[in-house]
Amino acid sequence: MSDLETKAQQMNFWDHLQELRSRLIKCAIFFAGGFCVTYGFRFRLWEWIQKPLMEIYKIQLELQGKPLTEIVEPYSFTSVTEPFFSLLRVSFWAAGFLVAPLIFYQIWAFIRPGLYKNERKMVVPFVLITTLCFLSGAAFAYFFAFKSIVGILLEEAFKAGLRPNLKIDEYLDIFIITILGTGLTFEMPVLVYFLAKFRLITAKWMLKYWRHATIVILVISAFITPGDIIVTTAFIALMMLALYFISVFVARLAEPKPSTTR
Repeated sequence: MSDLETKAQQMNFWDHLQELRSRLIKCAIFFAGGFCVTYGFRFRLWEWIQKPLMEIYKIQLELQGKPLTEIVEPYSFTSVTEPFFSLLRVSFWAAGFLVAPLIFYQIWAFIRPGLYKNERKMVVPFVLITTLCFLSGAAFAYFFAFKSIVGILLEEAFKAGLRPNLKIDEYLDIFIITILGTGLTFEMPVLVYFLAKFRLITAKWMLKYWRHATIVILVISAFITPGDIIVTTAFIALMMLALYFISVFVARLAEPKPSTTR
C-alpha cells in the first residue's frame, strides 16, 4: 500500500470522525433546548408520571373492599434535596422523548453515506418509523405495562396489610426503566433492518441462534431492571423475545438482493 493510499484512508477516517463529532454536538444542542422546555413543565410532568400509580391505587383499594377515603399521598422523601434532583431527572428524560425525532434524524444523517443510492431516499420513513416505534413502546408501557406491573406489586402489598410510603427516586427508577426500556426495545426491528441491509445478520442466522439470544435477553433484562423486581424483569424479557422473532421477519424482508447497485 502506497503512502498516498494510506494518507487517503487516514483522511477518510478523520472525515468520519469529524462528522460524528458534528452530529453529537447537534444532538447535545437539541437536548439542551428540549431540557429548557421540559424543566418549565416539571410539576405537570410529575403529575402525569404518578397518574398510573394513583389509578391502580384506587382500583386495589376497591378490590380489597376498602373505602377510597383511605387514599393518602403515597410518596415521601428522606433528603431535602431529593425532590429537586428527582424533578431534574424527570425533566432530563422528558427532554429525550421531546427531541427524539431530531436525534433519530442525526443518526440517519450519519449512516446515510454508507447506504445504497435508493436507500438514501428513506430519510423521512426512517425518522417517522423510528419515532413511531419508540413512542409506541413508551405508550404501551405507560398505559398497559407499567399499570400491570404496579398492580401486581400493590396487590401483594395490600394483601399483606401494608400501606405505600414510596421514595420519589425509587418510584422514578421503575417508571423510567419501564417506559424507556420498552420504547428502546420497540426499536429492535429497525436496528435489525439496517444490520440485515449491511449483511451483518440474516434471518436464518437469527433463527439458528434464538436460544442464545434468549439467554442474552434474560441477562439484559435482569441488568436493566431496578432492584429485585422479578415481575418487571419477566415482562421486559418476554417483550424483547417477542420483538426478536418479529425482527426475524424484518431481517428476511431487508436482506439485499445480489443485483443491488449503489
